[in-house]
Amino acid sequence: MPTLTYAKALNEALREEMRRDERVFVAGEEVAKWGGPFTVTKGLLDEFGEKRVRDTPISEQAIVGLGIGAAMAGLRPVVEIMTINFMLLAMDQIVNHMAKLRYMSGGQVNIPLVVRSPGGGGLQMGAQHSQSLESLFVHVPGLIVIAPSTPADAKGLLKSAIRDTNPVIFIEHEAIYATKGEVPDGEHLIPIGKADVKREGSDVTIIAHLRMVRVALEAAKRLEAEHGISAEVIDPRTLRPLDKQTLLASLRKTGKAVIVQECWPHCSFGTDTAYMLMSEGFDLLDAPVKVISSVNCPFPYSSALEKLTMPTADTVVEAVRQLA
Repeated sequence: MPTLTYAKALNEALREEMRRDERVFVAGEEVAKWGGPFTVTKGLLDEFGEKRVRDTPISEQAIVGLGIGAAMAGLRPVVEIMTINFMLLAMDQIVNHMAKLRYMSGGQVNIPLVVRSPGGGGLQMGAQHSQSLESLFVHVPGLIVIAPSTPADAKGLLKSAIRDTNPVIFIEHEAIYATKGEVPDGEHLIPIGKADVKREGSDVTIIAHLRMVRVALEAAKRLEAEHGISAEVIDPRTLRPLDKQTLLASLRKTGKAVIVQECWPHCSFGTDTAYMLMSEGFDLLDAPVKVISSVNCPFPYSSALEKLTMPTADTVVEAVRQLA
């Protein structure tokens, strides 16, 4: 299998789907001439032309609105919002239109629209550009929310998202675009709504998504080497719909769970998942579910302070030790 960066894997997914289906097009700020701020759309303009790779004005509401209209007309748009922080400017289009038009039309109108956007902290981008806002979109019925952590998952899930007839929020992470991993050759599709066990274990279940998967895997290695604790690491990959069966099956094996997220703690994906585990898997638990989140404050610009706000392998190891 070839080794690709996360960004290149996304680029391949777009390229393959655009070749396969002429209805697929890409639009967003700087996606054409400049290849996107993180090179995800690099080279697409040369192959597919301006009709299918379109630079847009700096208006997130207009970008998502363009995608909604095109999807209603039978196309399969993939629109890019430069960072998830800017998606706040398009919340009316996303929450009131993109998520609801199929329901409000009685199923007569499909919205096969993918909105791609990176989020997350760790790059000293300041309080307004370092946020993990996936919990906002998980809250909204009618949306599929995908958050892959590896190049293989990124490619396989983006291809599946483009082929789906429902609106998809596809969240990436700015700090993992350069990370590398093996990606299967040929037609590589990953089912939406299926979690992945990134590491087998027997003593505790660690649930993490996006960049926190790497943190969880590092913590799992240390737990085994330093404390003899076998940690199973599960990446949900799709945050909505959530693969409850895989999470509960792991809990049945380990009896303990720690959820690691870069989101803030209140009303978050992690706390909702913890509620699900405790309500649907209460008899499987040997201890309360722990949720490790970013500190409940805006992200500092200072590198030293920023590191203190986000979960680390140290905080995961300590949480697991308290349980196990």
